[in-house]
Amino acid sequence: MFEQLKKLTPRLWFLAGFIICMSLLGGGAYLQLVENLEPCPLCISQRIAIFATGMVFLIAALHNPTEAGVKLYALLGMATALGGAAISIRHIWIQHLPANEVPECGPGLDYVFDNFPLADTIKLMLSGSGDCAKVDWTLLGLSIPEWTLMAFLTLASLSLLQIWNTKPHSDTVDWR
Repeated sequence: MFEQLKKLTPRLWFLAGFIICMSLLGGGAYLQLVENLEPCPLCISQRIAIFATGMVFLIAALHNPTEAGVKLYALLGMATALGGAAISIRHIWIQHLPANEVPECGPGLDYVFDNFPLADTIKLMLSGSGDCAKVDWTLLGLSIPEWTLMAFLTLASLSLLQIWNTKPHSDTVDWR
C-alpha cells in the first residue's frame, strides 16, 4: 500500500490536502450551525488559516507545477499550516490557564469589525479572549483546538513531503 501512495503525483496530494481542508471547514460549520457551538476569535482565526492552506493546495493542484513550483507550493502550504498551528497552540494554552489568569472577555466580533481598524481587529482575533478558554466540545478527551493542531501538523507534513515527491512534469492532465 505504501508503494501505491508513493506513486501519487504531487498534484493528487495537493488535491487531497484541499479536500482535507474543506472537510475541516465543513466540520466547523456543522459544530457551529447544527451543534450551536459559537466560534471564538481564535476559532475563527484557525478557520481562516485552514481556508488559506486549502487555497494554496487547490491552486497547486490546478496549476500542476514543475518541480520548482511543487517546492514553492509545498513551502507555502507548510507556512500557512504552521501559522494555523501557532494559533491553535495559543488557543490550547489559553484553555489550560488557571481560571484567575484567563484574559477578560472582549467585545463581540461584530462590534470589533464595525468599530476598530483592521490591524486592531486582527490583533484582537489572534490574542484571544476569555471566550477562548471555554471547552465546549471534546472527542476522545481532546478539545477542538487540540484536534485542529493535529490537523495543521498533518497538513504541514503532507505539504513538506511534496518537496521529495516531485515527478517529471507532463503537459497532459494526469489525475491518477
